[in-house]
Amino acid sequence: MDLRKLKKLIDLVEASGIAELEITEGEEKVRIAKSIAGTPMMMHHAPQMMHAAAPAIAAPVAAAPAEDAVPEGHIVRSPMVGTFYRAPAPGSKNFAEVGQSVNAGDTLCIIEAMKLLNEIESDQGGVIKAILVENGQPVEYGEPLFVIA
Repeated sequence: MDLRKLKKLIDLVEASGIAELEITEGEEKVRIAKSIAGTPMMMHHAPQMMHAAAPAIAAPVAAAPAEDAVPEGHIVRSPMVGTFYRAPAPGSKNFAEVGQSVNAGDTLCIIEAMKLLNEIESDQGGVIKAILVENGQPVEYGEPLFVIA
């Protein structure tokens, strides 16, 4: 689905009295929900090919972990909005685990955005102290993903 069509759908939801709109075209599925009391509008794009057991509705984004609950170290942040995946395919071995040593340039995860799978690499070497996002969870730009020390 192209961006112009998505923009028209968003405008339609904003201008109409409907609360949400869900459209399926082939393997693509888009759900757009109108904002509630000043919260931003959420759009969830889940291609069915990638998610055999994808939920039919968008899950709310979990709150960031408390500052004192995150171990000290270098934080790898999401460079984009999308869906976080720890492995290259369902059932495959995860790219990274807590306690694993990584070097700069090692792939830590994949973020899917607009049907594109983007490998996210470590920007420094060290040991992974924490993975702050669950597999399949939507992530925002700048959201902490990993702690490396």
